[in-house]
Amino acid sequence: MKKLFAVLILAVLPAVSFANTLEPELEKVEIDVADKVALQDGARTFANYCMGCHSTKFQRYERVAKDLDIPADLMQSHLIFTGAKIGDHMEIGMQPADAKTWFGAAPPDLTLVARVRGTDWLYGYLRSFYEDPARPWGVNNKVFPNVGMPNVLVGLQGRQVVGCKQVQIVEDGKKQFDPLTGTALTHEACDQLTIVPNTGSLTPEQFDEKVKNLVTFLAYSANPVKLEHQRIGTYVLLYLAFFFVFAYLLKREYWKDVH
Repeated sequence: MKKLFAVLILAVLPAVSFANTLEPELEKVEIDVADKVALQDGARTFANYCMGCHSTKFQRYERVAKDLDIPADLMQSHLIFTGAKIGDHMEIGMQPADAKTWFGAAPPDLTLVARVRGTDWLYGYLRSFYEDPARPWGVNNKVFPNVGMPNVLVGLQGRQVVGCKQVQIVEDGKKQFDPLTGTALTHEACDQLTIVPNTGSLTPEQFDEKVKNLVTFLAYSANPVKLEHQRIGTYVLLYLAFFFVFAYLLKREYWKDVH
């Protein structure tokens, strides 16, 4: 039995090690689904750049407008392009058969993608497209190699290529600085993503913020009642704390004769 267990462990370890080598390093991103400005900007970006192919069919335009404080008339005129009504689900006009012909597979619905993939993964994925003439759409992705979709945000980000640049040295998860001057310690790395200057409408900082807002909207879509749950949870904890005081006083009353 022990030998069988050892064999199983040895068989699993290489697979785990191989999987870990394929895991990309993802930058942590702080998402605040209570930020209405970020949510509104993310919803606008999603409608303009993503909804040509991707639906969020488990939510309705009206619910999004209400949660994000978007007036219904503005939602109808600026974020609905399919002729749908404000109370409809957020579907797309593309037919699955056409999508399969053009892309090889129908683009997935994105309602729950933030739960499935995580916000860090989405943030890294949307910022990691780079030019690759060998791919059908002319682009590849460092987070999702051999990706099957075009870089729809290239007009905002600009053309991104793999090249050499100075990157800060990181040891044990900590960025390294010169102890005397305080300047960042760097080294040249030649597998880095570099944006070709003046090819996008946004600066790198503006683009990162735009992507963060888009991910914020997708995080909201995956759990639109999160803030409501947190609000109710606060009241529940306050009630339990209040109840604990009376429970303790009652316990002391019951046990005073014993002690």
